[in-house]
Amino acid sequence: MDISALRKNHLRKTPILATVSGVASTKKELIELFDRKIPSIDIITTKSFQVKPNPGNREPIVCSPSAGDFGNSVGLRNPGMDVILPEIQEIRANGMRALLNISLSASSPEDFITLVKAFDPYADMLELNFSCPHAAAGYGASIGSDKAIAESYVKAINDAYPERKALLIIKLTPNVPDIGMIAKAVIDAGADGIAAINTVGPKLYTEPHSGAVILNNKVGGKGGASGEWVREEALECIREIRKAIGDEPIILGMGGVTRPCDVSAMLEAGADSVGIGSALSRVMPTEWENYLHAMKTGGDVSSLLSNENKLVYTPHTVTGIEMHKGDVMIMTLSGNLSCQPGEFVFIWVPGKGEKPFSVAVNNPLTFLIKKRGEFTRALFDTKVGDTVYTRGLYGSPMVYTPSRKALLIGGGTGAAVLPLIGEKLKGDGTEMDIRVGVVEKEDGNEPLGDVLSSYGRYQAVADDGKPGRVLDTITKEDIEGDVSAYIVGPGKMMEKAAMILTSLGMDDNRIYLSMEKNTMCGIGMCGECVCGGHLPCKEGTFFTWHTLKENGVSL
Repeated sequence: MDISALRKNHLRKTPILATVSGVASTKKELIELFDRKIPSIDIITTKSFQVKPNPGNREPIVCSPSAGDFGNSVGLRNPGMDVILPEIQEIRANGMRALLNISLSASSPEDFITLVKAFDPYADMLELNFSCPHAAAGYGASIGSDKAIAESYVKAINDAYPERKALLIIKLTPNVPDIGMIAKAVIDAGADGIAAINTVGPKLYTEPHSGAVILNNKVGGKGGASGEWVREEALECIREIRKAIGDEPIILGMGGVTRPCDVSAMLEAGADSVGIGSALSRVMPTEWENYLHAMKTGGDVSSLLSNENKLVYTPHTVTGIEMHKGDVMIMTLSGNLSCQPGEFVFIWVPGKGEKPFSVAVNNPLTFLIKKRGEFTRALFDTKVGDTVYTRGLYGSPMVYTPSRKALLIGGGTGAAVLPLIGEKLKGDGTEMDIRVGVVEKEDGNEPLGDVLSSYGRYQAVADDGKPGRVLDTITKEDIEGDVSAYIVGPGKMMEKAAMILTSLGMDDNRIYLSMEKNTMCGIGMCGECVCGGHLPCKEGTFFTWHTLKENGVSL
């Protein structure tokens, strides 16, 4: 796309679609996915990058008071300039179809200047984040809320780097009395355009059952509002901005865009392009192109857009805690689920955070948990009778080809996934050989050993000082006949297991691996779990070894 097509496009009203900062196009793999496989997107916007790495906020980072309405508090999580810049360079070196809008965040003109100089050679547009409503002091909205500060930042950047080639776009917050005044000030100071709006708020979100604050951050749990409930405010802000800055500067409009009529409304309000963000979390990634094409052409999106609220919490009582060696715990909760292999849930403890977990047994609801960090330590402190919460299901049921025999291999807490696989395969009449690597034997009391032994031949293999010793048990005899393999555990362990099986002659398409990548949202919004251009939180955690190799996935 030629960037000149943006100029005065609000007068032509040609639908030009963009992703928005912090949603979907957040990682290198996802930028490449939108560029190569989703032609209805004309502008790809990155997440906001900073000079130094920023871990952002701990989970929960997203909530949903009602279907289609979201609260978020990511906290500008990003890997820092030194990590992301080589990735951006590689993307550009490979050529791009879409325009690249690189979002930047800083708390001083000096850091913004450093970022602009570094990313300018590779960007079509540089979007300065003057708008994040839940960022730390000195960032985001603390800049964009003050006309004089915003104006001085833009002037300082242009004075320090007059040779800039990319368009300079200022992303503004709607949480001000007069957004048009601030927009005109930054345009007069030398900006090429405005992006609006960022999230509304911040607001405080509480969970109805517990009354507890959901979002986990240093500003009292407040977070920005996005989704359908901000659409009308976004349209009014864009109208005010266009009136203030005239027809020449560019406006990248966004905020609550969900249906084709919203695209038309944005253009009518004065936007030159239309950003689609939160709505993408309501669409399966495999349908993103169909959805966006319909958004651009005025088609019907009703069958593609989910109206289910996937972020509702369910309370459970802790009914059992069973401690095992190696800082491992079996936790049993009241209630039950219908989770299948490839699906998972989040466990939330109010005030402590949340993390995704595989369901080991649906009824009674059972989890295998290893003490690793702050949140799992909080789970280890819970007692029988305490209340914890789950949300989900996330992912998607495993797609597989049934076989007469199956080899199931688990390492570490990967054993948690094996019972659901066993239950699924038992329904197919599959003969199973199940092997689990453990740190040390517990004389027949290994975690989930009783459950797994009910599905087939079960063997617990102690590491005895050699992590992954369970893989030494794999032989040529294991793969003879109509056999598939299901491997769950740490990445390197799964990779080694797959390579052993391949070397013995097993077809790569008969080897299934559970890619339980880190995810922070579970709904396809944050992009943290991306795996070979797929999002396991939406599409399911199981992939064949063939698919992973074909997509160059690093385990």
